[in-house]
Amino acid sequence: MGVRILLDLIGGVALLLWGLYMVQTGIVRAYGARIRRFLGRVLQNKYHAFAAGIGVTAVLQSSTATSLMLTSFAAAGLVQLAPALAVMLGANVGTTLIVQLLSFDSSIISPLLLTTGVIAYKRGARTVVKDLGRVAIGLGLMLLSLHLLLDSLAPAEHVPVVRELFAAVTNEPVLTLLIGAVLAWASHSSVATVLLTMSLVSSHFLTPAAALALVLGSNLGSAFNPLIEGLGSGNPAHRRMPVGNLINRLVGCLIFLPLLPLIVQLMGRFEHSPVRMVADFHTLFNLAMALLFILPLNLYARMLERLLPEVKTSEDPSVPIYLDESVIDTPSVALACAARETMRMGDIIDGMLQQSMTAILTNDRGLVGEISDKDNAVDRLNEAIKLYIVKVTHGSLDDVEGQRAMEILNLAINLEHIGDIIDMNLMELAGKKIRGQLEFSDEGARDLEGFHRIVRDNLRLAMTVFLSGDVKAARQLLEEKSRIRELEFAVAEKHMARLKMGRVESIETSALHIDILRDLKRIHSHICSTAYPALEAAGQLNRTRLKPLDAPLGKKKTANGKMARQGAGNAH
Repeated sequence: MGVRILLDLIGGVALLLWGLYMVQTGIVRAYGARIRRFLGRVLQNKYHAFAAGIGVTAVLQSSTATSLMLTSFAAAGLVQLAPALAVMLGANVGTTLIVQLLSFDSSIISPLLLTTGVIAYKRGARTVVKDLGRVAIGLGLMLLSLHLLLDSLAPAEHVPVVRELFAAVTNEPVLTLLIGAVLAWASHSSVATVLLTMSLVSSHFLTPAAALALVLGSNLGSAFNPLIEGLGSGNPAHRRMPVGNLINRLVGCLIFLPLLPLIVQLMGRFEHSPVRMVADFHTLFNLAMALLFILPLNLYARMLERLLPEVKTSEDPSVPIYLDESVIDTPSVALACAARETMRMGDIIDGMLQQSMTAILTNDRGLVGEISDKDNAVDRLNEAIKLYIVKVTHGSLDDVEGQRAMEILNLAINLEHIGDIIDMNLMELAGKKIRGQLEFSDEGARDLEGFHRIVRDNLRLAMTVFLSGDVKAARQLLEEKSRIRELEFAVAEKHMARLKMGRVESIETSALHIDILRDLKRIHSHICSTAYPALEAAGQLNRTRLKPLDAPLGKKKTANGKMARQGAGNAH
């Protein structure tokens, strides 16, 4: 019987964690970009940031997810430390809202949520509807898991050995706190640990004092996850925010742990349900710590900045190497520094482009994750370069320097767009190919490799044009656009021929093949944008590519014929 109860308990906790994960990922997929933009707007005032932290975490149902998002903002220099810490104070309060909701008997809602979620996920016409269906399924699974936990623990309530085991393990408040911390760290969720505690105290396996000690431990343990995630960074400044949150949790535990007997006694006068007592204490603890830290937050942030100073390291690709702040007042030198950093950004993009085709052709999951990390680095470098250029342009620039500043900004933006296409589009296609265990035909793979090779060669040519401003190279780069259009049409025609022959590999991968060509062509368009500044400066650009209205009829027919042919290539 003991083994059965233990297995049911493990299964219930696993179902709870999976439901929590589905809710979080569903919200992030549906509204992740909006949440990031919202946080970016409110991170100017600590009180607004605190309120935003409550709202965002109540939606995401994970303070860990909020913390990781903020850590990336802080690492990129997009947010000051004090507002980031204020968001985390709010995030810790936000996690208590879902616990409060689930502390009431809501088991009847579980079937409704599961049914609604499945219908939305399977039948939803829009992606956001499917994502919200995923959220509903996750909430339903969470409620179902709590019901299963209570049912699983009910038979063991009257087994003396089980009760004695729980009593022995949770007899010491410090040990109980550490157990709660380990559970929250292992599950990446204080919410799951508190909900498990509520189930145990409802089944009379825990005393109220032991349950509150577990709640303290769950709040402490969840603060370790963002800190551990950031240990890979060689820059101590990137750990300021998670360390600040961890110190907040430690101080709270040191304050509340000795007071637990008194707190149990006082709360027992107002709340007779031990489940409600656990939920209320969880809220009380986080509100108290928010009130304690919110006023001296600026001083606390300065202390953390001294404790964990900024250290630039070449090992982190997202950390700028050449953006020297000391030469801002000398625009020509500062622009050269920005150009060098942009060239470095181009090197990262070149590596991503090379790895993307390898990942697609070899079904390498590891490369997909590595490319995503590199795209994050590119995004941070792009922001750093833009901020640096803005500082340079605050001074007095002549026409040549102003033009060069715009060239650098345009190239950085185009490189960032290329990184997004590789990460969000090409790697999404790689994921589909991996999940479907699909393979291109030998001819199709060679065609894609050849197309990809030209795109990558032209990226290197674009870097040469940016560095030297060579007009001949710029003309060559722009002429490559016509070559790419013709090659796309030829490759698509060969692919259609294989489809007509009934080649199984070509039929299975047809959509992937065409989409990869389309995305590589989009990348090539961004690459070719590098040629325009050099050609414009040399006076070798027409103001418009349109034919004049009085053009001879024969030429117009020829042009239309060519356009029709190119349109067919795009259709394929």
